[in-house]
Amino acid sequence: MNATIENLRSDLAGLADEKTRLSGERFFKEEVKLYGIKTAIVTTAGKAHFGKLPDKNKPMVFKLCEELFSAGIMEESFVACNWSFYVHKQYEPSDFGIFEKWVSMYVSNWAVCDTLCNHTVGTLIEMYPGLVSGLKLWAKSDNRWMKRASAVSLIVPARKGLFLDDIFEIAGLLLTDNDDMVQKGYGWMLKVAGQRHEKEIFDFVMKNKSVMPRTALRYAIEKMPAELKKLAMERD
Repeated sequence: MNATIENLRSDLAGLADEKTRLSGERFFKEEVKLYGIKTAIVTTAGKAHFGKLPDKNKPMVFKLCEELFSAGIMEESFVACNWSFYVHKQYEPSDFGIFEKWVSMYVSNWAVCDTLCNHTVGTLIEMYPGLVSGLKLWAKSDNRWMKRASAVSLIVPARKGLFLDDIFEIAGLLLTDNDDMVQKGYGWMLKVAGQRHEKEIFDFVMKNKSVMPRTALRYAIEKMPAELKKLAMERD
């Protein structure tokens, strides 16, 4: 085992709290493996260990991330998500394939999906906009987390008003999906996009509300004015 990983795991084990672990296990519908550490503490510990890395070149960091992800422990996955983002200035378009592999192989709950995709994948897409076509392929996957990832990877860019046409295309691909994790993912994407493009998002919702699952619809309109919410929730 890499000494860096060994030291990190030793620290995380020392921070573990049984009450937090049991609470976390109850919080997720999926089976999760946890130390039992609050997210903010995991972030702080992970940042400290990243600072001690003798080599911060991207291939080495990604190799460590892979080792952390493969353990299947949520807190280690959070560290891997953060470490992969810390080297974002070294990103290249070919990294999309690596991130796709991580989502496909290692993501098994919404927390890791969102932590990886909001910043790591989202930043790569913002740096290389042509890669958004890859997210549209994810939206057609049979893997629920790939489908959710296709939407939540655009959360941070959407906050800046970016990728509106692609957001509509991905929402269209996911529109009638019956998985609540997917519905919440694309509904969240629409909600954030609506902060910059309220009329366009409202029009999309009104056009599709007859087939849009209520979960996705409620997420999409959550931040809209009361009168728009009322119109969106009305059944034809």
